[in-house]
This record gives sequence, structure tokens and C-alpha cells, in this order.
Amino acid sequence: MARAEGTCVPDLQKERAKCTFNKEEITNLMDGGEEKTLFRRKLEDFFLSDPEFLDPIPPEYLSHEDRYSNELRKACYMIRKFNEDEDVQQIVGEMEGIRTLMGSGLGVALTRDGNPLALHYVMFMPAILGQGTVDQQGIWLGRAWSGEIIGTYAQTEMGHGTFLRGLETTATYDPSTQEFILHSPTITSTKWWPGGCKCCVGECGVTVGEIGPRLGMNTNDNGFLRFDHYRIPRTNMLMKHSQVLEDGTYMKPANDKLAYGTMVFVRVAICFDSHRQLQRAVTIATRYSAVRHQSELKPGEPEPQILDYQTQQYKLLPQIATIFGIHFTARHVWDTYNEVTGNINEGNLDLLPELHAISCGLKALSSSDASAGIEICRLACGGHGYLSSSNLPRIYTTTTAAITYEGENTVMWLQVARYIIKSYREARKGEKLCHSVSYLAAQPVSTHMSTSLSNEALVEAYKTAVSAIVTETANRLQKYCDQGEQFELAWNKCSVLLVKCAQAHTRYFTCEQFVENVESLELSEGVRNVLRRLCRLYLIYHITLNQGDFLRSQALSPENISTLEGEMCELLEVLRDDAVSLVDSFDIHDRILDSTLGCWDGNVYNRMFNEAQKSPMNQTDVPKAYSKYLRPLMKANL
Repeated sequence: MARAEGTCVPDLQKERAKCTFNKEEITNLMDGGEEKTLFRRKLEDFFLSDPEFLDPIPPEYLSHEDRYSNELRKACYMIRKFNEDEDVQQIVGEMEGIRTLMGSGLGVALTRDGNPLALHYVMFMPAILGQGTVDQQGIWLGRAWSGEIIGTYAQTEMGHGTFLRGLETTATYDPSTQEFILHSPTITSTKWWPGGCKCCVGECGVTVGEIGPRLGMNTNDNGFLRFDHYRIPRTNMLMKHSQVLEDGTYMKPANDKLAYGTMVFVRVAICFDSHRQLQRAVTIATRYSAVRHQSELKPGEPEPQILDYQTQQYKLLPQIATIFGIHFTARHVWDTYNEVTGNINEGNLDLLPELHAISCGLKALSSSDASAGIEICRLACGGHGYLSSSNLPRIYTTTTAAITYEGENTVMWLQVARYIIKSYREARKGEKLCHSVSYLAAQPVSTHMSTSLSNEALVEAYKTAVSAIVTETANRLQKYCDQGEQFELAWNKCSVLLVKCAQAHTRYFTCEQFVENVESLELSEGVRNVLRRLCRLYLIYHITLNQGDFLRSQALSPENISTLEGEMCELLEVLRDDAVSLVDSFDIHDRILDSTLGCWDGNVYNRMFNEAQKSPMNQTDVPKAYSKYLRPLMKANL
């Protein structure tokens, strides 16, 4: 059963009958248009109907090596279909279709514990497209597309991660042979975590291996990579933006941040992936909350749906709102990325610094919000959420990894803070600022509290609060510098506050985008109304969580906070009736949810019991371990 087919349990029928908006309209909105919804569904129907992507044995019961082997089998089969099946080629199309498949929930459904070849498509090939010359693309792209060569991404080392200047692997140019000599001089220079590593077969001078079980994504094939004076041609260096000439002369790029193109692309992809993972989790938890009955609201009456409890609504509805907040902001960053990419080709690099800062901030915000939200969803399902068959543990371990990879979040926050402080200082000199930091324009921070509590007024309150935090932190940083402190040491002394600046700034930017999109997009009345309520909930939710910032800056008064807390409780009650329909509008196929608790039909308990029967320990009446260990112990004590 995929979506909205067949019958569902009475509880879900009742919930769906309450819907106040057009679910298909929200589905199209999240997909980027009706055509993209049709494309996604066609892709899902085609691949999910293929029996080759089924798991004869649930992966949880396989050995580490067998799990990897099973997912590699499916990944290779997928590539063969790309290259040999005309129907797939018509459906998938070019690179955009591959990215949709690899980076969507569908990819998760096909390779449940991680695709050993995903990095090849989502990082390796985009890197060639973004940083390779036309000639280099001609040499490598076709071979990469067909699977003749498989790429990895090997930046992180055992001893160093985000700090690029600290990386120890050397690439020494030999002009006599026009080759780079790659070498790992120390144990800590070993490349650690490259995905798809074992797929890149080691040659003489290259040692590869697997790093062992991780918290999650255990079939992503993360490994280690060492070089022993391994030689590669000079032309293997991607040279679209910077070059090494035959005599060894280095030609710098027009802008140092041009090399960030692939990383920006991946960070925006992480934002979309994070909100898709949160979609899966909140769909599971919301449907389960409508089916599960527990305790008493009124003594003597039947047990209510746990979705009727305000505490349960407080767990779930802000997560639904968060999905839309991340979605609208990530769309904005994606559009900015495409605009910047076009401008680069015309020599205009003005928007690069802002794009870098926004993508860093949103990557950190979306991955941390999604990870925290998924854990809340797991807790909302009680003990059953701890079951592997709920799929919530896998969704969590997959998503929380994004807090670390492609820029650990604390480092990302400090990158954003550096841009904010630089912009603040420019503003004090009267220089024009980019849109995302325009609120820092040289003027006193307002301490006037508006009598209005409209969405626009709340966004202004966010602006006032973040301005106050930035001003105070910038002044503190300057004070240390004026006292003779070296800037880098002064920066470290302010780093906790600098992270707070970045977090407040990115939250404000997300709130601004949420409000702007809800009011400016062409929407039906029903959809606009439900999105307005979700937007309102998002604004108030984060104000109440961070009310000290708003009170301290006098952006809001204690009375304002009290009023908003009361309104938040009212919003939870109003939105509760649309909760199931909202998660239905995410249009997630049951195979992609992969959960006994969250299927469309709500038949939770039968699914849980049937899934438990698949355990190898249930294939015999008495486990072998009983006869070997427990029975002798019990007999010895008779």
C-alpha cells in the first residue's frame, strides 16, 4: 500500500475527514510544482515495484558484511538500470533525476542502511561538473555515469577534519614528470570516513580499508585511505577555478570561495535531506498518535487518542511547522546558489560570501533541528518508538550524522559568526550590507516594544533580539582587542556568544522566509490558513524557548510572552485536527516510511507482531543458547 489506497482504521478515517485544506496542493508545494510531484511518484512506482530492491531478510538480522553486500548489490543494480533500461532513462533523465533518486526518500527506501555509491553521485560527479574544466568533464563524466569509475570524497583525516590548513596529506608537484606525488606521512594523515572507499580498489601505493561499525549508515562504506608516494598526472587536478601550470606555477582562483561550490551544493542538499527525514519521523509519530489510545482524560470514559493530549501536540505540531520553515528557507538558499553559479560564469562574485554564510547556518540549523525533532518523535511513540521496526532509530542515527559531516555544526556556526561580525563592522562604517544581514545597518538597537503581536511584529522582535546579541558580542570582542588581546584569542574568549549570534541570526532569517513565503505564494485559502497557523506556531515556539533573549533586548515584554504562551496552546488545539492530513500531504510512500507504526492504513499492532515473527530467534521454539547456557545453570541449582 503506497498512499491513500484501500481502507484505513476508523481512527485515521475520522482524522482525515477533518481536513480543512487541499492536501495535493501542499504536496505540489513541497515538491516544487505539480510536474515534479508526478515525476517523483512515477520514479517511486517504477523502482519500488522492482523485486530486486526487496530485502529477503530484514537487514537488522544480517552480519555487518552481509548488510554491506546486500546494499551494494542493489546500488550496482540501480546503476545498471540507469545505463541499460530505456524506461529508466526516460523517467530519470539527466543528472537532476539521479540526484532526485539518490538524495530523496526513495533512495533511503531502496538502500535502507546507506547506499555505498551515493557519494559518487551526490558529491563526486557534482564536483567534476562544478570544478572541472570542459575537457576534464569530457574525460571523466561519461565513465563516472556508467560506473566504469567510482569516486569518493576524501578530505577528513584521522587527526584533522574541518581545519583544512591542518591536513597532513601532502601533494608534491614534480615538474619533470608533471605529476603530483600523494603521500600520507603520519598515521594521523590517514584519510578517515571517505564514503564509497572500498569501492575504489587500491593500487600499488594506495591502501584502503573499512573503519568498522558506526552509529548508523553502516552500509555507506566509510573507510580509510593512505598514500605511499602515489603519483597522479597534473591534469587530474580539477582546474576550472585554479591551476598548476606545467612548470609548477600556481594560478589562484578569482575568489578563494569558488572552491566552496560543491560544499555549498552538498550543504543545501543536507538541508533538504534533514527536512525529509523529519517528515518521515513526524508522519510516523502523528499517525501512531491518532491510532494509539492511552490512559484517561475524563475518569470512566474510554481511553482517548494520545493526540488529544496537549503535551503530545506540543511534541509533534512544532516539528510539522519546522519542516515548512526549513523547506522555505532551503528553497531560498537553493535559488541563491543557482543565481550565484550563474553570476560566477559572468565574473560577478558579490553574493558568494553571503551564500557561504547562509548555507553554513542553514546546514547547522536544519540538521540540529531535524535531529532533535526526530528524537522528540521517537519519544512521542513511547516504548514502541524504541523498536527497530518503528524505523525511528534508523531515521535518527542517519540524520544526526549530518550534525558532524560536511562541516561540524559548531564550526559552521562560527563561520556564520565571522560573516556577521565582519558585516557589523562594515555597517558601522556606513557600508551597504547584503540582505540577510541588512538589519545590522549602523543604527541604535531599538528598545521599543510594539503593541502589535502580528507575525510581522514578531519577526521584528526576532530582528531586535538578534541585533542586541550581535551588538553586545561585537562590543565584547572589541573590548578584548582594545585591551591588547590577539584577535584570535579574543575570538575564542567570545566563541560561546558568537555561536549564539549565529544561531539567533539563522533562526531570524528562517522566520523571515517562513512569513514571506506564506504571504507571497499563490495559495488557496485553506492552504494559506493552515500554513499561517504553522508559521505562527513556529514563531511563538522559538520565542518561548529563547524568551530570555527577547526580554533582555526588550524586544518583547513579560506580558507579551505570557500572551504568546496562551496563544500557542490555542494553536495546538486548532492545528490538532489537521495534524494527520498535514503529514499525509507529505505524500510519503509506505515503503519509504518503512515503519510498523506509521503506515497509511494505521494497522499498527498486526504489523508489529508480524514483523517480530521475522526474528531468527522465533524460528525455533527454544533458542540454541538456552540449551547451551541457561538450562545447565537452572539444572545446577536444582
